Amino acid sequence: MNQGNYLHSPQQPIAHLTPGAWQYANLMLVRKCISEFSHELIFHPKTIAELSDGRKRYRIASDDGAVHYTFEAKKLHLDHWHITPGSIQRTQENLSIPIEAIPFILDFRTTLNIPEELLPTYLEEISSTLYGNAYKYMHEKFDASSLVHASFQDVEHTMTEGHPCFVANSGRIGFDATDYPVYAPEADQPFAILWVAGHKDRTHFASISSLNYEQLIRQELEDNLIRHFRNQLLKEGLSPEDYIFLPVHPWQWFNKLIYIFAPDIAHKKLFCLGYTEDLYLAQQSIRTLFNISNPEKYYTKMALSILNMGFMRGMSPYYMAGTPEITEWVTEVFDADDFLSKGYFTMLGEVASVGYRNLNYESLGRAIPHNKMIASLWRESPVNLIQPGQQLITMAALLHIDKNGKAFLPELIKASGLPAETWLQHYFDCYLTPLLHCFFKYEMVFMPHGENMILVLEQHVPVKGIMKDITEEVLILSSETPLPDNVKRLYAPTPDEIKPLSIFTDIFDCFFRFVGVIFEEYSDYSAEAFWEQVAIAIQRYQDSHPELEHRFQQYDLFMPEFTRSCLNRLQLRNNKQMVDLANPNNNLQFFGTLKNPVAIYKKVGL
Repeated sequence: MNQGNYLHSPQQPIAHLTPGAWQYANLMLVRKCISEFSHELIFHPKTIAELSDGRKRYRIASDDGAVHYTFEAKKLHLDHWHITPGSIQRTQENLSIPIEAIPFILDFRTTLNIPEELLPTYLEEISSTLYGNAYKYMHEKFDASSLVHASFQDVEHTMTEGHPCFVANSGRIGFDATDYPVYAPEADQPFAILWVAGHKDRTHFASISSLNYEQLIRQELEDNLIRHFRNQLLKEGLSPEDYIFLPVHPWQWFNKLIYIFAPDIAHKKLFCLGYTEDLYLAQQSIRTLFNISNPEKYYTKMALSILNMGFMRGMSPYYMAGTPEITEWVTEVFDADDFLSKGYFTMLGEVASVGYRNLNYESLGRAIPHNKMIASLWRESPVNLIQPGQQLITMAALLHIDKNGKAFLPELIKASGLPAETWLQHYFDCYLTPLLHCFFKYEMVFMPHGENMILVLEQHVPVKGIMKDITEEVLILSSETPLPDNVKRLYAPTPDEIKPLSIFTDIFDCFFRFVGVIFEEYSDYSAEAFWEQVAIAIQRYQDSHPELEHRFQQYDLFMPEFTRSCLNRLQLRNNKQMVDLANPNNNLQFFGTLKNPVAIYKKVGL
């Protein structure tokens, strides 16, 4: 089967690298570098002029003092530096010189304190991010206004920013120029996925209790393809009953598996069956694929051994074996909880998983990348959770700004016909309030960034929040929460003073900080008014749950300040493995504190 847009000329993969697109990509990334590195107190810009509307002109000097960057910025809540893009200037000996991200990183290589042996890899990630940003600039199909009415997948593939905090957020080291236009989310290119057969003596399948292997395979492959795959095994003198079928990413097969698993292939322990008939689209999370031929079928998530944003994106066959049981436990918690069962918040269950063990590498340690190369899971499709007339969007869209400088969120609110305060109340009911409840009642926390949340809209108003990536990123912080044996891996011992950072860092700093900027700079609604609505939502939840008052006092969300957790400092320290996933709390980088933007509203005017 033709896998899509394989390139026929060396010029094709560089067509988007025009002077204009390259200049735009570099300017916006340098802007983000200055903003986020200043936010994390890596940079300390000096004021050189007072301007109007709360803006000032600032300057930072390179490590050797020879190069100066000046820019205009307004400091907003949570030490956010909102920089006017066209105001950035780079000078040397009073002469203006081009603004580019790679020279910028090198200008501050000592300040950034990147280990010398990791600096080339970090620069490669910056280069790859620039390449992708230029591609997105040249291929933007929807402006902010038209995106309001776009389909779920059109919104998904229009996103340009990546993670709002991380500077090097689109590394994808491993892809070549022919891979990018097929497998990158922004390429929006449908492709078929490969299936292999793994011998049962090294392949493990797991599922929720209401689903079995035969049911899943019949749904995902359908009878004619199953017969075709079985016949291939029979022709080789192999018994289909001795094998488990599993999907693998085509890139993974051609770049990793045929070499590293060559012994298994030679001995017929791993057998290539062929491509699916269905076509899929890569999501923002890149190794998760959405079935566009049959959207009601499951998402398929597969190991993809590329280096992207501080991690090799493999999947452990050992870890995957327990994911369906975690899904069932979290589902039981949600269903039994009167507040969570109201329907404003749910999750996409990870209903089945499969993993193939590499016996030759196991003795070298299960955590090494070579032992995370063949594993997959199936996740429920959000398409099955909506009613006629409802729309799905990734929550990342709330931060989207098109290349003309127009923000999506104000357009969405305008289309709803509601005042901003009312729209935000609905949004908080679907996102903030359920996460508060999970934290305060169960000390259960998620990774609730924009790409991990899907919003269900009705007439452009949020009516439900859907959390995904549950089993790899949910944690239980309390030792008092009873956990079944097969779910105990979720428990993460955490000091009490760190626990509220699951709200302060993951929601306030890593998402609401940027929502506040959208309101302040791209609408008629201020950041101050936004944070007041956040405070009202928190207080309303707390007032309606007096039985948790001891928790509200123990973890005070209205405290004056909270610890500043720095994500780029993590990546700069080790961009190949930012954290130990088995014990993530031990890897956090703290530096100073941030003023809590809701503190002034504590019991005042509420």
